[in-house]
Amino acid sequence: MSPIIRNAQRTDVKAIFALIQELALYEKAPEQVTNTAEQLSIDLFDKHLCEAIVAELDLEIVGFALYYTSYSTWKGACLYLEDFYVKEDKRKHGIGQLLFDEILLVAKRSNVKRMDWQVLAWNEPAIQFYQKQQALLDPEWLNGRLFFE
Repeated sequence: MSPIIRNAQRTDVKAIFALIQELALYEKAPEQVTNTAEQLSIDLFDKHLCEAIVAELDLEIVGFALYYTSYSTWKGACLYLEDFYVKEDKRKHGIGQLLFDEILLVAKRSNVKRMDWQVLAWNEPAIQFYQKQQALLDPEWLNGRLFFE
């Protein structure tokens, strides 16, 4: 059966959150996840702070992409891809490409001027994927971050 790429629904939140936790484990930082499935649901569907699409295969959510509109003073509206993940045992089957292609369509339909995301320097499979997309992986910019707990 072929994967279905669709907009996330409130009933998908637990599966999406499980994938977020799996992603954090993959990125060697599971203790850094302080969000909850309940808060994610509120942020996605009540506050509309972000949006998500999912990849569904045989009635199972096997991947997701979460994104939101950001703003560049130089370019205008941009799309920020916060998380993009496919279950490890479902990789190498084109599901990531389908998700990424859908995000590109969202960006184009939204008429944004740029799409941004981050990738960890050690994540060679992800870097190779983005290079296949002819993405610019910019070594000049450092990430700045402050946390408010």
